[in-house]
Amino acid sequence: MSKVDEFRALHRGRAPGDPLILPGPWDAASARVLVDAGFPALATPSAGVAASLGYEDGDTPADEMFAAVARITRSVDVPVSADVEGGYGLAAKELVERLLEAGAVGCNLEDSGPGGVLKDPHAHAEYLAEVRSAAADLLFVNARVDVFVHGDGDPERVIERAALYVAAGADCIYPILAPADVLPLLRAGIQGPLNMLARLDGDGPSSAALGELGASRVTFGPGLQRRAAAALGDIANGLRS
Repeated sequence: MSKVDEFRALHRGRAPGDPLILPGPWDAASARVLVDAGFPALATPSAGVAASLGYEDGDTPADEMFAAVARITRSVDVPVSADVEGGYGLAAKELVERLLEAGAVGCNLEDSGPGGVLKDPHAHAEYLAEVRSAAADLLFVNARVDVFVHGDGDPERVIERAALYVAAGADCIYPILAPADVLPLLRAGIQGPLNMLARLDGDGPSSAALGELGASRVTFGPGLQRRAAAALGDIANGLRS
């Protein structure tokens, strides 16, 4: 079985309360730690990778992002999906080629642009369809919907956009920052796997609780990288005292 087939299989048949947990490595060392802990797949966070490279979230040059993803994928044997933000302005064919060259089995693509402006959903669906056509079955496409972070927060808008993206070939929908109490509504209105963001500070439902509410998979954004940086700060302060 290929890695992308393994990755797809991990999304199928998830029992309520048992979502696929995809922690986010920001470099090769963190990826190895996560695999050694037993995780069967990983999903890079663009903000975490940006921080590791010395950039603000959203400012990482495409070449550096793909190089970072490639270092992660070649350091581990499990499937790795890559957050490539809005696609860096690349044509779908080039984006797919660069993801495959980097060894990724999937990608996140968000539907907002510079300045946090939501893209026209029909135009974005066309782009997703082009990505699907170029990738065939070689990539798992996670379509991020930014209505809760950059839009009016109306769940019906999320469902409308999700329907367009699923019809275009998206494998999974990611309504980033969706409140937990609207998750059952989203689950009822969206076909296929649903990705939810979990927080590591205890301020919000656990991964299992998100699964009970309808999440098929759970990611953490840059949460692990930021928590690791905070831990390193504590160690550094201890060294000085």
